[in-house]
Amino acid sequence: MYKKTMPKTAKKPTRSKLVKKLDVVFSKYIRLSSADKRGMCTCVTCGKQYHWKNIQAGHFMSRKHYSTRWDESNVKPQCCGCNMFKQGEQYKYSIFLGSELANDLYLKSKETVKFSTTDLEEMIDEYTTKLKPFL
Repeated sequence: MYKKTMPKTAKKPTRSKLVKKLDVVFSKYIRLSSADKRGMCTCVTCGKQYHWKNIQAGHFMSRKHYSTRWDESNVKPQCCGCNMFKQGEQYKYSIFLGSELANDLYLKSKETVKFSTTDLEEMIDEYTTKLKPFL
């Protein structure tokens, strides 16, 4: 006698998995779109050059602020030394951005936003599409 089994439906990814996936795709886009023809990026705070795979996507306003977390004007290539060990070198980062943009990002970071699952999936699709010319 055979058991009837229900067809398995694909599990929807959790919100945290979508955020992680978006972080990965967005970071790759930021670094590749800032790279030259040789794949080299310049750290916005110290000026050293690194291959796009060896540099990070540094945030001017912390990633904890979802309103600016995936804002392209808030995220630029930063070396590990500046981004991690020197806590982002926010003062030097603000000089790179200019006072007007730095102030705008600061104010935007104070806004409360809640991205829906659909919003996150759409942003993943958007940045995956934006990545295609670089790969």
